[in-house]
Amino acid sequence: MNPDELATAFERHRPRLRAVAYRMLGNPDDADDALQEAWLRLSRTGDAGIDNLAAWLTTVTGRICLDMLRSRSTRREAPLPTGLPDDPGPELPHDDAPDPAREAELADVVGLAMQIVLQSLDPAERLAFVLHDLFAVPYEQIAPVLGRSVAASRQLASRGRRRVQSGAAAQDAAGVGSRTNAETRTDRQVVEAFLTASRTGDLAGLLAVLAPDVVLRADQSAVETAAASADKGAPLLAREVRGAAAVAESFRGRAGGAVPALVGGSVGFTWAPGGTPRAVFAVVVHDGRIASVDLVGDPAAIAVLGVELLG
Repeated sequence: MNPDELATAFERHRPRLRAVAYRMLGNPDDADDALQEAWLRLSRTGDAGIDNLAAWLTTVTGRICLDMLRSRSTRREAPLPTGLPDDPGPELPHDDAPDPAREAELADVVGLAMQIVLQSLDPAERLAFVLHDLFAVPYEQIAPVLGRSVAASRQLASRGRRRVQSGAAAQDAAGVGSRTNAETRTDRQVVEAFLTASRTGDLAGLLAVLAPDVVLRADQSAVETAAASADKGAPLLAREVRGAAAVAESFRGRAGGAVPALVGGSVGFTWAPGGTPRAVFAVVVHDGRIASVDLVGDPAAIAVLGVELLG
């Protein structure tokens, strides 16, 4: 292919690749960075010798995401093997007549709820689970990307699957991503301080418990619910809000009916009229401040999380 044809082919596969990258990395900006790197590698090598471009791109994107996860120093994840070869290895299979837009839509149905759980898995488990269970890639093709045996790759995916199905990945027996009792108590204190400041409209109090680069993310269901209630005075909600000042304003004077809850095994909060969670806020606390808030409004997604109200 000439450069223009190669670029057109890459764009055709972008929705699927972005879905893979987002499920792996949990951040749309990081996913876009991974796709940019995948494109740079393709543009350097060209398509000579590539029998299945879609499969080659999926393999390369998976490996790029794996490297990015390894480089995240703030996560407490099990180390991955080093010395993976520079070439992308065996190509991953791909349907003869794929529908990238549909595949991306199906992957997005998983929503923020599963993404919260996926973030508690270590990188190898996450890659094995995402590629096999969400994108139907055989273990024989996943193993070379991980640098593990087929049996080990199957075990990693199985372990990740159990954690996702339990909805409490942060508290599994392996202890990956788990919080100690002391950390859980601290997290709850931070969340309760945040809710108090929110209800009373205390802007200084909100800023005191929010990290400067905090991010608030909302699923499509929550965004649509807010828009439908705008005529009743409900504030409009964006899919993503960044920065302490902007997030503080989003919550200032609100959260009146919210209560602390365990969300996927970690302290967050929920709006649960009659004891039934209707909106769930998964919170990540780092160094005594809230680093991120993920708002989940989709009922099916909420069911995945396993929400437990805290008295």
